[in-house]
Amino acid sequence: MGLVTADVCVVGAGPAGLTASIEAAKYGLDVLVVDSNLKPGGQLIKQIHKFFGSREHKAGTRGIDIAQMLYKEALDLGVRVWLDSTVYGVFGGNTVEVARGVREAQALGTTPVREVVKTKKIVLAVGAAENPLRFEGWTLPGVMGAGAAQTMINVERVLPGRKILMVGSGNVGLIVSYQLTQAGAEVVCLVEAAPKIGGYGVHAAKIRRAGISILTSHTVLRAFGKEGVSGAEIVAVDSSWQPIPGTEEKLDVDTICVATGLRPFTKLAAQAGCKLTYSASLGGWLPIHNSDMMTTVSDIYIAGDLAGVEEASTAMEEGRLAGISIAKALERIDPKKASQEAEEARRRLDMLRMGPFGQMRHDAKAQVTKAGDELCQRI
Repeated sequence: MGLVTADVCVVGAGPAGLTASIEAAKYGLDVLVVDSNLKPGGQLIKQIHKFFGSREHKAGTRGIDIAQMLYKEALDLGVRVWLDSTVYGVFGGNTVEVARGVREAQALGTTPVREVVKTKKIVLAVGAAENPLRFEGWTLPGVMGAGAAQTMINVERVLPGRKILMVGSGNVGLIVSYQLTQAGAEVVCLVEAAPKIGGYGVHAAKIRRAGISILTSHTVLRAFGKEGVSGAEIVAVDSSWQPIPGTEEKLDVDTICVATGLRPFTKLAAQAGCKLTYSASLGGWLPIHNSDMMTTVSDIYIAGDLAGVEEASTAMEEGRLAGISIAKALERIDPKKASQEAEEARRRLDMLRMGPFGQMRHDAKAQVTKAGDELCQRI
């Protein structure tokens, strides 16, 4: 078991983690980033579409290109990045235990190298996990999360199926439906249990133009098949979300993709002793944190979907805010400049949370950070 030191250890090389590492490294901090994937970028490496928004949030740039830009910037600043490395323990706010070369060891039949990282500050930017949906046949091969399907087509270049049923009309369901058609699959139908589409109208319009039917107030009732999905049955639901008898319809599909939301991946934070709170608007349970992204364990900060499920642009701003806050805590930046930089990051976050979709998250986030500010002051 090796011993490694760093000023800051960032867990997760997605948009939040890479941005946090860049910001901390700008102020001369020695930063180590650890990620279990083989490529840096997190969700960005699956996103082949161009980002919306402002120039400062990479508008007009594809997610896969943003990932490479952030990774190069981090490396140019001297950030160390360990890929194919799984964090299996976070103890207190200063010790991270890592298994390095996990996939390589599996391929060779050997044991991963164990490393203990001693650090001054930790940033947990581990993202979120897909929510499952239970229905008859939900464990059959061919039933998968929409994010898994997106990984298969955009990263692994493997088509998950030929005829797809998509469940859920949030942005993930809408975007992945379009990308599946681009990859050569047929999305037979998209069903949404709510009475209206959950994602942006621009994405819904795009898949309607591609000929994909969107059925609101409908859900999947069951999957057929023995060795894998050979069909599905959908049904209309009433205002109480109950199936309406006589509205069942069978579909000829070989794959069912579930896009029913994400939840923050809280296991490491909980293990480290960070107190959690619940916010339905932000995806469920998440670590309590203050407006500087610090948790109730004073040396642990969070950013991105772990701090509440939102978008990649907000993840980058939260990563930037965490990096600034750490530089201030370690006295690497003038306090006045740190306050100015932090306020600018918060201003951009407020801009990103404007509009009918963002306001709900803005209010939920304000509630979480207000409680975090009060609680962290007493620590």
